[in-house]
Parts: sequence; C-alpha cells; structure tokens
Amino acid sequence: MVWLGTRRRSPVGRVAVMVVVTGAALALTTCVPGGSGGIGDGAAGDREARYRRVIEDPHPRPADVIEAAGAPAGVVRADDGSLLLTYDAGNVEDDEGPAATAWRIVGPDGRTVVEQAEHADAEAARAAFKGVRGGFVRVPPGEGAEGTYALDARGKRREVVVTGGPLAPRPGDVLLAEVEPSFIYRPATRTVAPPAAVPESAVRLAVDERGTVWSLDQPLTEDPERVVWQRDGRTLGSRAVPNPYAGGVLAARGGAAALSLIRGDGVRGLLVTTDGGAHWRTLLDGAIPFRDFEQDPQSLVLELLADGRLLVGEEAGRYWLATDRANRVFHELKTPAAFTSLTVDGTVLYGIADATTATYNPVKGEGLWISRDGGRGWRQYEQRG
Repeated sequence: MVWLGTRRRSPVGRVAVMVVVTGAALALTTCVPGGSGGIGDGAAGDREARYRRVIEDPHPRPADVIEAAGAPAGVVRADDGSLLLTYDAGNVEDDEGPAATAWRIVGPDGRTVVEQAEHADAEAARAAFKGVRGGFVRVPPGEGAEGTYALDARGKRREVVVTGGPLAPRPGDVLLAEVEPSFIYRPATRTVAPPAAVPESAVRLAVDERGTVWSLDQPLTEDPERVVWQRDGRTLGSRAVPNPYAGGVLAARGGAAALSLIRGDGVRGLLVTTDGGAHWRTLLDGAIPFRDFEQDPQSLVLELLADGRLLVGEEAGRYWLATDRANRVFHELKTPAAFTSLTVDGTVLYGIADATTATYNPVKGEGLWISRDGGRGWRQYEQRG
C-alpha cells in the first residue's frame, strides 16, 4: 500500500495492500528530505478556509479533495501497472461532522485516467481497495461482504458475486477481509467468498500467492495457540506458538511466514519459517530491539518482500529490514521523513509521511516516498497530471 502529500486529515489506516509500481507508473523527483507539496502559498487562514469549503461541499471536486487531503490514504496497483489512489479529508475540530473522500486511477504512463469524489461523514468507514488482475476491488466496508465491488483499469464499476458457501483459495486469490468474517476475492470470476476449511478459532489469516492459507488458531481451551497452514482445503501442517508467548500479526509469502510473538503488552519476538513450514525458529531481542517497541502490538508492521526478506517495525516509528532471506541479520532503515505507515510490494518500499490527526497545515516531508534499493535511497512521488 502507498500514499501521497500536502496537508492532512484523520489518521492513516494501514490496509494490508500490496503494490508493485514500475518506473512508468510513477513520476519521481529526487529526494529532498523534509520537502513536501503545499496546499498553497497563502496564509494559514486561507488554507483553513479552502479546506472547510471542501469538506462542507455536498458535491466536491476530486482535485479539491486531493489537494486538501494531501497524502493519499492508500494506493494499490493492478496487473497492467495502473494505480488507484484514495484520499480522505476529515473534520479537523472533531471526529464527527462533514468529510470528503476521493479516488484517482493513474495509468501506467503516470497520468490520470479517471477520478471521483464524494461528500462523506467523518465517522464513516473510508473506502479501501486492493489491486488485482484486471483492476481493483473494494474492501468490504462492514462486517459482511456488502458494499464490495470491482473497478477495471478505466474506472468502470463491475459487480461482484457474493457466495454463501466457502471457496478453497487458489493461486491469484486475494484476501479481502482477515477475520470476523474472512473473505477472499477471485479475480477470474469476480467472486467474493469465505475461505474454505479455516479453523473456527482462527483469529489471524494470511493468504500467499500460491493459494496457501496461513492462520493463527487461538483455541478456547488450555491448548497452545498454533499456526496452521492449508491448501485446497486440506491442512498441511501446524506449529505451536512457543511458551510463554501469544501470537500477534501474521504475514506470508512465497513459502515464508512470520508471526509476531506477544508477551504482556508488547511484541517480544517473531516465529519464522522460510521453507513452507518444515522448520521454524524464533527471533528474540538482538536482531531487532523489540523491547523498545512502544505501540499496540496489533499495529506492528510485518511484511515479507518477494525475495523472502522480512520488514519489521511500528507505524509512525522505526523499521528494520533483513539483509537476506535467512532473516537473521537486520538493519534499521533511514527514512527521509517520519513515516505514518510503511509497506512493501515485491522488493519496493512505500512510506507515507503524514499527520496522525487532522490538521489544516502540511507536515514536514508529507507525501509518498519510494525506495527500490532496500531503503538506501528514497524518492518522493509526484503526480504528472
């Protein structure tokens, strides 16, 4: 998932949203730490007035919402290289009241294909999408699958089929909603359905590109929590979470999987496999200073790059990246700004610098930052038009 920059709104919700962006898809300018686009060169009062007009407008223009929002709330990539960016402008004074949202599809050449905006309520769930083959799919906004739809790369809305029965995930399926209830999306048939054979006591899910479903099983008995992995509706194996830890965030890709280990009120390590579950090992303090982590354990950033390397960190905090797929040695990333969120797709890193609460003024370095070399160099996103 990724984002963009100028001014800001409500906290960025991290969607587990995977993005692969080719050089043609984004126009990039050389990194200038602390640099950001501004909502305008006028006085603070002028910015506030423009922002208020946008969120109070019953029919806002997409360009106005995008300027007011500043950094995107999310961006995802379709298989043809098109991008869909979402934007939110919330009420600065209160969590209630008027708001505005927008989305924009950018073609592989980096130019805007279509955009849309609407008036909203500050308390309403914001639209989130995932990139899939043929375009994009809306993440269910509530507890059910209602409200899910597909967009092609030209922005044409396509209805999806919501099935009552479960489907066994297969390669190419996308996890839309993790649990309570969980849903997968099959692009080939534009079908949304619960994944088959997931343990009833599963509290975390991940679906990798091979169609393997990884889940954290949290039984109601005294039995230990377990990581369970399945394919075609069949259980392939399971691994107990080591004592004295509880399981937290789960990530999986290309035969590798990682689970954060929680003790008390903090993350204290990781349980990791790099060979499809045949062997597991724990990573405790040393490689990554978990005891320095300060945020809610469920907000941990845990991502697997296409080459098997782990990215670990805290939203709006510090991040570490493994030096190779063995995931034994990590180095701390140096970022050009304080990132509100950081995610990956393939081997590319996407960081968002944004305010954590709604404000009329831009923050230092606000925007989307992209690194293609493991965080050694960063460039800031720039919209071509």
